Amino acid sequence: MKVLIAVTHLLGSGHLSRALTLGRAFALEGHEVVLISGGFAVPQLDSNGIDLRTLPPLRSDGTNFTRLLTDDGEVADDTYLAARSNSMVDILREVQPDALITELFPFGRRVLQHEFLALLEAARAMPNPPQTYCSIRDILAPPSNARKVEKTEAILAEFYDAVLVHSDPSTTPLETSWPVSEALANKLIYTGYVAPLAAGPHRDRLGDGEILVSAGGGSVGAPIFRASIEAARKITNRRWRLLVGGSEAPAQIAELMQGAPTENITLEPARPDFRHMLHHAAASVSMCGYNTALDLLQAGTPAVLIPFDDGQEVEQTLRAKSLEALPGIHVLCSANLNSMQLAQAVEKVLAAGPRTVQAADFDGAAETVRSVVSQQGARR
Repeated sequence: MKVLIAVTHLLGSGHLSRALTLGRAFALEGHEVVLISGGFAVPQLDSNGIDLRTLPPLRSDGTNFTRLLTDDGEVADDTYLAARSNSMVDILREVQPDALITELFPFGRRVLQHEFLALLEAARAMPNPPQTYCSIRDILAPPSNARKVEKTEAILAEFYDAVLVHSDPSTTPLETSWPVSEALANKLIYTGYVAPLAAGPHRDRLGDGEILVSAGGGSVGAPIFRASIEAARKITNRRWRLLVGGSEAPAQIAELMQGAPTENITLEPARPDFRHMLHHAAASVSMCGYNTALDLLQAGTPAVLIPFDDGQEVEQTLRAKSLEALPGIHVLCSANLNSMQLAQAVEKVLAAGPRTVQAADFDGAAETVRSVVSQQGARR
């Protein structure tokens, strides 16, 4: 089976990471996978077994997801956006997929609806149209009005065979963040959580006993990194390792190092072995994106969660609050983030110690493959 996955990450890398995990699961079962990425490159992510195609990249202007910037930092104009759309359709026609998966759209990425709708219309016009699926995480950005819900359902009714919900309905049903009508309920396929295979211990025990701080680059992660540097002055018996993400990581690291106490702080770019390091860390400090939450659940690492809540973002807050009842997890709102509050939160989770690894369903990628293959079989 040929599978085409289309994803654009505009701020963090979580959407791309999850899409790549799905792609690797299909490839592992012998399927041919092409993944179209419309965001900036994230070299530390694993694309083994996947034919990764890139569009002229876009990113959001901070948390303003309606203002899209090019790799030159300029606002994307109609010509730039048209080049992306044309490239997506060209790849579709070249691949001739049996299954087409759009990540998040139409529940999100409405600012890019022109290119997604062009892709869907071109797929529908093919001699042998692919089965079409939407792939969504556990918690969505709740719709701000009824019109968005109606538009989403209209697109789903016109173009989509099913919606793949990557969560456990017994703990986080889609209704937690999105109204589910009878028509939508009939399209939902719950797959369980999409996570890579649990990472084992680091071969060099890197991160052993450290406070591991991870966040995106730029304005998104800067407050967490600055607070961590000051908190490290209060908790001096632990080494703090700050992993800075984003394309501007080297410049941001150089800026942060100017005021950092070098005796107990390490600053470096985000690492591909981060998940292995979690097994040895004394505690984690991070935001609460989908992939980060699953990494922490799989590793059992004591964690301070600082959910991203700029603008009208509530997704990470909802997820963090759902995890706060677990031992060794403390949620610190960004409005309360300072060195004193962070140091106290870290001391609290250190005292709690590691958790027993949760028995949540992390087999969502393999279950997605089974579901799509089953749908293909029923189609025949």
